Amino acid sequence: MPDIVHRVGIKAPAEKVFQNLSTVAGYRSWWDPDVTGNPAKGGVITFFGRVDMKVEECRPNELVKWKCIRGPDEWMNTEVVFKLRQEGDETFVLFTHANWKEAVEFMHHCSTKWAVFMLSLKDLVELGKGHPQPNDIRIWSKG
Repeated sequence: MPDIVHRVGIKAPAEKVFQNLSTVAGYRSWWDPDVTGNPAKGGVITFFGRVDMKVEECRPNELVKWKCIRGPDEWMNTEVVFKLRQEGDETFVLFTHANWKEAVEFMHHCSTKWAVFMLSLKDLVELGKGHPQPNDIRIWSKG
C-alpha cells in the first residue's frame, strides 16, 4: 500500500512540537481552526466537521498516531503518524499518512497539502504563527 511521507526539521524542543501535535489548541493553530474532540489516546478528533481520527497512540515528545474512522473514502482506515526525534536544538518530524489503497490523484493532492501543513506547524513553533485553513497555501485555482 502506498504512503505519503514528509520530514521537516523544527528549531525547537520536542516538547514544544509535541504540544502542537497533541492538543486541540495546537491543531487549531496549524491545520483546522474549528477542530473538536479529545486528543488523548482512545479519543476521537473531528477535523473540518467531516473527518474523524481516532487517537491510536500518544507518547509524549515521541509519537502521535491516528486512524481515520470517518472521512473521504480514500482516507478510510489510513493512519496518520507524527514521529518526533530531537537532535540538538532541532526536532525532526517524520510524518506519514499510511495505508492508502492505491496511489490515486487525490493522494498526490493530499501529499502536497500535508507538506503545506507541516510547514504551517514549523512556522507556528518557530515563529509563533501557523497558517491553518483557510490561510494556508492554495494549490488549485478554483474556488
